[in-house]
Amino acid sequence: MKLIVITTPQFFKGEAAAVTSLFRNGLEILHLRKPESSAEEIGSFLRQLPVEYMSRIVTHEQFQLTSVFGLKGIHLNGRNPQMPAGYTGHVSCSCHSLEEVLKHKSDCNYVFLSPIYDSISKEGYSSAYSSDTLKKAQQAGIIDSKVMALGGISLEHLQEITSLGFGGAALLGDIWQQTEEDFLPHFLHLKQFFCPPRLSPFNF
Repeated sequence: MKLIVITTPQFFKGEAAAVTSLFRNGLEILHLRKPESSAEEIGSFLRQLPVEYMSRIVTHEQFQLTSVFGLKGIHLNGRNPQMPAGYTGHVSCSCHSLEEVLKHKSDCNYVFLSPIYDSISKEGYSSAYSSDTLKKAQQAGIIDSKVMALGGISLEHLQEITSLGFGGAALLGDIWQQTEEDFLPHFLHLKQFFCPPRLSPFNF
């Protein structure tokens, strides 16, 4: 199971330090989503992060920065639906229907399917799928390890997400709504679900 964190749409004070703390505590993939930000603004933010974490960042905007900073890859969506000419690296994309998953999954490293639950960060953005619909999609092989659940995901949903066959979950509101004191403990709690401690072969 992949644990993916998506940034808030706007930059905020202390964001670089918060993102760095996530990486230092085991975050595998960060999706950098800043719809209204320029290449200069995003570049300035990236320069505030330790260079060793660049390869864990997928950008939703300003795809030219991928090669400049050595980022993990790009994410396609309604604003930026096309891969740059000649691009051959990591790619993911947003899907808002099971039909889109079928269309794009084979061309991507993984896809987001949303909204699975009522959004935490977007008011009025409600779940688009019943549990029965998702179970049937799993049985049909539409939902599998290349499909990441997005939309309203929190700790209480992770067991169901796992049982439905998703390859992981992307979190936004559940992470960034935490207080400064709870932010890292909450992330570590989530991370234990995705990456439980390995038992020593000598622990019987």
